[in-house]
Amino acid sequence: MSTTIVFTGGGSAGHVSGNLVLIPRCSEENWDIHYIGSEDGIERKLTAEYKEVTYHPISTGKLRRYLSWENVTDVFKVVRGIFQSYRLIRKLKPDVIFSKGGFVSVPVVLGAKLNKVPIIIHEPDLNLGLANRISRPFAQIMCTTFRETAQRYNSPKTVYVGPILKEELKLGSMLRGFISCGFTSDKPVLLIMGGSQGAHRINQMVKSVLSELVENFQVVHICGKGKLDHTLSMPGYKSYEFVTKELPDLLAMADIVVSRAGSGSIMELLSLQKPMLLIPHIQGGNRSGQQVNAQNFQQQGFADVLLEEQMTSQSFLKAIKQLYKNRTKYIDRMKEHEHGEGTDKVMDLIRRASGHEIRTTIDGNPNKAHIH
Repeated sequence: MSTTIVFTGGGSAGHVSGNLVLIPRCSEENWDIHYIGSEDGIERKLTAEYKEVTYHPISTGKLRRYLSWENVTDVFKVVRGIFQSYRLIRKLKPDVIFSKGGFVSVPVVLGAKLNKVPIIIHEPDLNLGLANRISRPFAQIMCTTFRETAQRYNSPKTVYVGPILKEELKLGSMLRGFISCGFTSDKPVLLIMGGSQGAHRINQMVKSVLSELVENFQVVHICGKGKLDHTLSMPGYKSYEFVTKELPDLLAMADIVVSRAGSGSIMELLSLQKPMLLIPHIQGGNRSGQQVNAQNFQQQGFADVLLEEQMTSQSFLKAIKQLYKNRTKYIDRMKEHEHGEGTDKVMDLIRRASGHEIRTTIDGNPNKAHIH
């Protein structure tokens, strides 16, 4: 009889991407894989290509930090989602639940707790998101991307594992990147990524200063789904709505990167030692999360930060030129960083929670994480 796992997490790509790394690992070990998410959230779209995953939509309500009448109606949606999750989990009888956070995860965690199924949550940001703050008391293990997070919530059930990274990002080819974009090695390459939700403001800024940018750089611009500007075209500029298979090659080719400060993206850039200008997203509930992530990277010497409220054409261009000028300093600092084996450590915890034998230790101590 195969072992069953239920993944959950959504609302943004950052609350899904780690699951997409773990799903193939579980598939290789012949797990029965299920995903509980929202009816029409990004998690449903991103998991659709994984044929080994059975997707189960539930009712969800957004967790807001501000007063709104929608908070009242969403309470009923969340309660409905809890009952749906409870019935689903009772039917599926999973051996373990793995949650990446986001508002959709809370009903699933509560449904799992009511069914006495082991729960592992993973916090991608430096500060706990609201969903994981709610879920933490019900989880057997909380994994953290940042060491500082584990130190702040120091307990036997808190484990620093590091980021859950896509291994294929390390297999990119600079040559393939140049060919696909029609670029040459004569000018440095600037890669600009706006994220799944926060692309609009950066896209508008790129449009306003593009003629100045291409004087010094070849520019690759990932605009976001539905945000591609077909009227914007000039030599030395290549735009994409979104990329999947091309991303490793674009990253291999890039000399510097402009990005939002979602944990997944910046950890990938850190592992690839790409100097980065971070522009934290200021909209929605992840505002403080991205800003704190960016400040942490700036303090460690991994990145420059430009706050969106301070972003003008002049400050944007100046920050990019300054980053390129000092790129070697950032690369040297990133080389000193220990990246860890986040994916392997999380898989070991999942196996252990589900009753599988753990294959490696966590931080050199096999007893650090206690799963009851």
